[in-house]
Amino acid sequence: MPASPSTARAINDRLALRLLQQEGPLTAGQLKQLTGLSRPSVADLVERLAAAGLIDVVGESGEQRRGPNAKLYGIVADQAHLAALDVRTEGVSVVVSDLLGRVLAEASVPIGGDTGTEPAVEQAVALVERSAKEAGVPALHTVGIGAPGLIDPATGELRDSGGLPAWHRRLVLALQERLPQTRVHVENETNLAALAEQRDGVARDRDTFVLLWLGHGTGAAVVLEGTLRRGASGGTGEIGFLPVPGTAGLPSAVDCEGGFHSLAGSAAIVALAERHGLTVEAQGYEPLAARVVRDAVASAATGAGAGANAADFLDALADRLAVGVAAVVAILDPGCLVLAGEVGQAGGADLAARVERRVRRMSPLATEVRASALGGGAVLRGALLTARERAQDELFAPLRRRG
Repeated sequence: MPASPSTARAINDRLALRLLQQEGPLTAGQLKQLTGLSRPSVADLVERLAAAGLIDVVGESGEQRRGPNAKLYGIVADQAHLAALDVRTEGVSVVVSDLLGRVLAEASVPIGGDTGTEPAVEQAVALVERSAKEAGVPALHTVGIGAPGLIDPATGELRDSGGLPAWHRRLVLALQERLPQTRVHVENETNLAALAEQRDGVARDRDTFVLLWLGHGTGAAVVLEGTLRRGASGGTGEIGFLPVPGTAGLPSAVDCEGGFHSLAGSAAIVALAERHGLTVEAQGYEPLAARVVRDAVASAATGAGAGANAADFLDALADRLAVGVAAVVAILDPGCLVLAGEVGQAGGADLAARVERRVRRMSPLATEVRASALGGGAVLRGALLTARERAQDELFAPLRRRG
């Protein structure tokens, strides 16, 4: 059946808003060209969106003749403000932005392992409130949170998970209590990294791929035919629990030691480097495993002296990673795998190529292995993208009900 006039208007409005989001400010003439709508229909939708406070005139185009088509229309960026959080075992990072995703403030705070639950939560919540204040934001519309662990697909809540700090789950509840008018959404950190790589990173040309997160721990995100797959219990990609050869035992339901995590987690990578005679020293805020991998890549490029040890270490690390990657490839055949997280970014094209060569020998399924373009920042970027989409969906939704 053909759409009713009100439904057709809502579809056109949403299309125009998405174009303004993706392309930036446009003239009415450009909207007409991109949407295929008639000039009167474009004029009507521009009037509706402006009356709703969603778009405004933000300038003029470079056209010589004046008139309605010369006006540039853009989304009202301060219609809503957003915050994104990257919650790690050792601390929290936050970004505050407008509705277009322009960053207005960013900050982070370390949280020690011996910090109690309530003090840790207070530090994190205070960081969000302080960042919003510094950005001049009176209220946050939506907060997106990226955190390790399982997200319950039925409730959208972070589930209790062994090995993770108790303050992670308490933080979500505390933000909802302290910011009662704010929509708070939490998502697994690796899933958010995959969304960011698909939108702004190395997977922009892929609608099917797997992202392997290599940081303090390990994780994977699965995107099939453009859709992020979470699984029946929200646990798709918990690759740290994957039983693999080369470990001292088997993982359990509450502990991934003995699984792939024991080969590819941060502590395992550092220990592997030490066994290959590499010097492991902390420097700045970069995780130790990422630092040693980055130094090894630089040293191996020299091809002599210490470079030989570095190359041997990278080969051994690639052997370990290929075990997990080959298992993923055998089940999903994604065609592309992204090495992400701080370690994946540190290894860059060198480590990705080493892993790809090994997987090619282990599997008949052609798989391209790419290094992350966003590294550790992918989680925060993904959280911000998700918050922006949630906010826009809600703000744009009333237009569907306009008669």
